[in-house]
Amino acid sequence: MYISDINWHTLTTDEVALRLDTSPGSGLSSEQAEKRLSLHGPNALQEKRARSPGSMLIDQFSDFMIIVLIGAAVVSGIVGDIEDTIAILVIVILNAVIGFAQEYRAERAMAALKQMAAASARVLRDGHIETIAATELVPGDLILLQAGNVVPADLRIMEAARLKIDESALTGESVAVEKQTQPLDIGEAPLGDKTCLAYKGTIVTSGRARGLVVATGMSSELGKIASMLGEGVETRTPMQKRLARFGKRLALAALAICVLVFIVGVLRGEPFLLMFMTAVSLAVAAIPEALPAVVTISLALGARKMIRQHALIRRLPAVETLGSVTFICSDKTGTLTQNRMHVTEIYADGSLIDPLRAPDRSEPWATLFRALALSNDAHLDNHHKVRGEPTEAALLHVAQAASYDKAVLEHEMPRLKELPFDSERKRMTTFHGAAGQVVAYTKGSPEAVLPCCERILTGGGVQNINRATLLQQAEIMAANGLRVLAVAYRSWEILPDGERHDLLECELVFLGFVGLIDPPRSEAKEAVAQCRSAGIIPVMITGDHPATARAIALELGILVGNDERVMTGVELAQLDQATFEEEVEKVRVYARVDPAQKIKIVRALQDKGEVVAMTGDGVNDAPALKAADIGVAMGKGGTDVAREAAHMVLLDDNFATIVHAVRQGRRIFDNIRKFIKYTMTSNAGEIWTIFLAPFLGLPIPLLPIHILWINLVTDGLPGLALTAEPAERGIMKRSPRPLHESIFAHGMWQHMVWVGLLMGAVCLLTQAWALHTGSSHWQTMVFTILTLSQMGHVLAIRNERETLFGAGIFSNPLLLFAVLLTFVLQMATIYIPVLNPIFKTEALSFEELGLCLALSSVVFFAVEIEKLLVRRGLIYRTN
Repeated sequence: MYISDINWHTLTTDEVALRLDTSPGSGLSSEQAEKRLSLHGPNALQEKRARSPGSMLIDQFSDFMIIVLIGAAVVSGIVGDIEDTIAILVIVILNAVIGFAQEYRAERAMAALKQMAAASARVLRDGHIETIAATELVPGDLILLQAGNVVPADLRIMEAARLKIDESALTGESVAVEKQTQPLDIGEAPLGDKTCLAYKGTIVTSGRARGLVVATGMSSELGKIASMLGEGVETRTPMQKRLARFGKRLALAALAICVLVFIVGVLRGEPFLLMFMTAVSLAVAAIPEALPAVVTISLALGARKMIRQHALIRRLPAVETLGSVTFICSDKTGTLTQNRMHVTEIYADGSLIDPLRAPDRSEPWATLFRALALSNDAHLDNHHKVRGEPTEAALLHVAQAASYDKAVLEHEMPRLKELPFDSERKRMTTFHGAAGQVVAYTKGSPEAVLPCCERILTGGGVQNINRATLLQQAEIMAANGLRVLAVAYRSWEILPDGERHDLLECELVFLGFVGLIDPPRSEAKEAVAQCRSAGIIPVMITGDHPATARAIALELGILVGNDERVMTGVELAQLDQATFEEEVEKVRVYARVDPAQKIKIVRALQDKGEVVAMTGDGVNDAPALKAADIGVAMGKGGTDVAREAAHMVLLDDNFATIVHAVRQGRRIFDNIRKFIKYTMTSNAGEIWTIFLAPFLGLPIPLLPIHILWINLVTDGLPGLALTAEPAERGIMKRSPRPLHESIFAHGMWQHMVWVGLLMGAVCLLTQAWALHTGSSHWQTMVFTILTLSQMGHVLAIRNERETLFGAGIFSNPLLLFAVLLTFVLQMATIYIPVLNPIFKTEALSFEELGLCLALSSVVFFAVEIEKLLVRRGLIYRTN
């Protein structure tokens, strides 16, 4: 019987483990997992099969104009020069190989990004907890779930603690379902009623659980639905869409010019087939059909480079948007700070002590340290190192240091029940059996715990509480930059029933405060300063006390004066959206903020026209991450849900990485602009040269072989090498680019027009002069000048403002190599005798070559003069 045919929800946990031949205590062995993986296959949904390299290569010849050109070349060979036909076909094939190489590279880059972004799962194998790729899960694996996880496969729940799962993706039911471990009597039941099962792709919203995998991949409930759906259409980035539309319009204009060139040439008496080949060759060279593909390559390869700087791009359009970010709203803990919590102060019984000098086992210290050890989900590993969430780990470490051993205490006082922490209550409670009674320990923020306390434990016993005095003490500790936790307890005769927090977390006895420090990251202060110089406003969002938040923000430079405002979550909740929007651009720090309030901050900033990057790591952060222009999730400490919703994942959870990503985003966008500027200007130069010649009474300056050769050697390697251009100096000292600004802004379209005309003018003047002086090499000279002018142009546009020498000739060695290679290849077509008949060239004299080199440098110096005028603010001013 196939495991998918079994009604797992009707079996007990023991029966499920028996059927799956697995141990609930230690999970599968590595050998069992390996065998089952080969039997059941990877735990993945089937996707559209990637294009094979062969189909990519064939696609390079599917363009209509390429087919027409090949057909015309064949006809030309039949009726005329076979050598010319072979040469054209070879160049077309070389062009196709370059196009294939670019596309294959982009596909591989995208596949690598997808693999990096793959989901993982915590599994118990060989008795050890390990994190593996979700695709490696097999039936019988024992999975550990916690709030924020995406369920990686269909599971039969074996253990559950207040487990709730959002199954809306499968059932459409918006309310999270409470899960349990007991089997059901009904064999055939709707998915939503099978409360002892968890399904692949659903989201754990609260609690913890362990479950055995019962179905993976296409056998899961999600897989069954996926198999009924058609293949999805790949979406393109906004820039790709804009360039595709622009390319179509430009293609129509280029085709119209090519038709006109053909008609005028034929009317002037030029051979019909020659003019047809010339017009088609010009169309092939001039139509920018590769623009969207090059954008993909630039974005994908740029995203791959970002991984080295610990930023994983999950959605390609994020690379475009990064350069436009105006606000970065960042969590404090772990992003701006080191997330290495350690306890520096403990307050109890009116005394503030150093935790390393803990008093004897008198009260209230004994009960306080027991609470720190037991009401804690951190644990000691085999090497006696504390493992767990940083705050929990710090509390356990200080308890262990004070000789309160968690393992011993758990044996004496086992955990019976728990109320996990959530962002609404801001506290957690655990219940422990102890000498015929039950003790509950509660810890959380002072504002969340103190209202639940009725009395206080002191050295003289339980006494009345003065909440105002205690809150004042918490304020003093927070003002020193400490994160303050309050700890309390309550004794019960028996384990209470129910799950209502208000009934279980009341009438508590206050024990003390624990002050923890999380030092700011050393690089965060510099990153904040970089933000400010780049016109980006950094905003800190934290659940900590306002005084703690202010102290850290002042240290980092997010706040520059004590008079600047810190807004609390309570104040934020009291403001309606319109009123808040009047304030939002002035607020730099939010304290005691709920994750759910982040979306209010995002929307208010966006309504004011800002482009927002928002960080988050929890389940409740997901809506804000999705709504933000750049949602940033944590790779180390974040939840699966946050990562799924985010556009970018910080692999090191570091604020400075966001700033590095913004810098890279600006560099990538700059380089795409440079590539477009170079390609479009080169195409314009070729079009103007051939289009204007007949109207000036000149013969057609270039043959089809020349046009195709120029397109091959200038558009290929030199153009792509521009995408490797390093960031310009001062890239993080300029204002963010408006999100919907045209890619042709800042004088780019003017540049393409006048430089294209200049290229054409230099070529045509050279042709006219050569014909006037009776030189028979005029066509070779035009061919050479047009090729080398484009090389001068690509060197000049490497930097938008600085000169080539100021930017550094050797700072992009790939481009320098491409230019030198193009020069050598061009010289080969002129001076290697065997190539002369193929390329219809003649060897130039030393004087003619010198003239060609001088005239082809005109474009370089003209563009350098343009940049001088830009630096002086005389042209292309944005303000």
